[in-house]
Amino acid sequence: MMAGESEAVGAFERLGLTSYEAKVFIALQRLGSGTARDVARVADVPRSQVYSVAESLEDRGLLEVQQSTPIRYRPVGIDEARETLRARFESEQERAFEYVEGVREESDTEERQEDIWTVRGRDRIDDRVLDVLSGADERVVFGVRRADQLAGEIGGVLEELAAEGVEVTVISRSSAIRDRVEEFDGVATIPPADDRADDEVSGRIVIVDDDSVLLSVVDADGGETAIWSAGSLFASVLIRLVEANTEAPMG
Repeated sequence: MMAGESEAVGAFERLGLTSYEAKVFIALQRLGSGTARDVARVADVPRSQVYSVAESLEDRGLLEVQQSTPIRYRPVGIDEARETLRARFESEQERAFEYVEGVREESDTEERQEDIWTVRGRDRIDDRVLDVLSGADERVVFGVRRADQLAGEIGGVLEELAAEGVEVTVISRSSAIRDRVEEFDGVATIPPADDRADDEVSGRIVIVDDDSVLLSVVDADGGETAIWSAGSLFASVLIRLVEANTEAPMG
């Protein structure tokens, strides 16, 4: 089977057809029409299976059956097949998400645990930081120890938030980081209140609007792990603890 056809069969499978259904449908498009023998000769499908597969395709509205001897099959046109599969996909999608929405509504009525999540790896933490920052309306406090924890899009997002009127403060022990942050329009920078220069464990602290918080640590191999919470009791308590604890490593 050619690579192109194999990819097409895989695509039809993702649209809900079986492998045999996809192969028979493709074979009939190639033939125009044909008997089970014709289809089996062109497609990698046993002749004994063609009959039941063709019946299933007929039920799906993808082929027509001519009651002759022998029975002949003809596929519907490409546009009609495309529309049939699109409608079926949309129907199944609607059915699936209706159920999921119902389950979610039921869970919302039950007692829920406060949400506190863990994320590992710098790239994933960067993404989570950007997500947390996207919810800022009033203020952002960003404690950072290493320059790479302020890399990528983060600096630009902090500038954008400051331009929108959000109070943005970056706290870091590193003078190099503070010098860099001073180039960000509207973003304030200060050193931490404590003097724990030997701290090699703390990573980032991100506080947004007294509502969201992310805390990370860095292991001996340089790997970063963070916990974060938003809109929860945990978040508000963690924020109060961080801001009340003058020994908290903020950079």
